[in-house]
Amino acid sequence: MRFRTIKAYAPRMSIRVGDSAPLFETQDSHGRDVRLADFHGKSNVVLFFYPKSFTPGCTAEVCAFRDAYSELQAHDTVLLGVSRDPADVQQRFVQDFQLPFSLLSDFDQRISKAYEATGLLGLLLSTTKRITFVIDKGGIVRGVFRHELNIGRHLIEVRRTLKTLQP
Repeated sequence: MRFRTIKAYAPRMSIRVGDSAPLFETQDSHGRDVRLADFHGKSNVVLFFYPKSFTPGCTAEVCAFRDAYSELQAHDTVLLGVSRDPADVQQRFVQDFQLPFSLLSDFDQRISKAYEATGLLGLLLSTTKRITFVIDKGGIVRGVFRHELNIGRHLIEVRRTLKTLQP
């Protein structure tokens, strides 16, 4: 199976808290269609970009989200991880680490570009930055976390932001 990005809409400049999240459509690591718009009115979304599956930092980040999955679900939240890895690599990553959430292959970088998540530490344009977005049920960005090296900060900031979204 090969992932393909169906569609990602035009990027905007400097996504900030309060902006509408750029819409996208793609397939997840199981070949299911995923559309950001499908979560509007139903679930918050944690959309996190990571550079490469099976590397120490990315594995630590993804496993931290896995370990907090039940807690995040209690906040009506869906997790979506995005990298440039091909489908077969992401499928192995999901299986090896028993990930209960979807990974999205962004080999053509359409989603990464829409979310300004290309380049690593500003040096390499062909990689994906480590950046996390919290998107509320209305499709509004409520948190943007750019911590390339302090990987643990992503989950801390996500938890803090989700608490503010509770009724």
